[in-house]
Amino acid sequence: MFQYEKKLQFPVNIKNPNPVYAKIIATQYGGPDGELGASLRYLSQRYSMPYAELKGLLTDIGTDELSLGFF
Repeated sequence: MFQYEKKLQFPVNIKNPNPVYAKIIATQYGGPDGELGASLRYLSQRYSMPYAELKGLLTDIGTDELSLGFF
């Protein structure tokens, strides 16, 4: 289902680091209402789901939330 390739989809060339933007991006991904928190909630709720189809759905949503962190 997953294939790991260690290459970027788009090349990234950082000429001047900006700590303000870095903080915004880190908060969006790992803050209390960020993508990581949402994905972990979906992935942890799947364990209490009684139906296999819904477990799969929550797994897919949680995985998708992880992939949407920076896109």
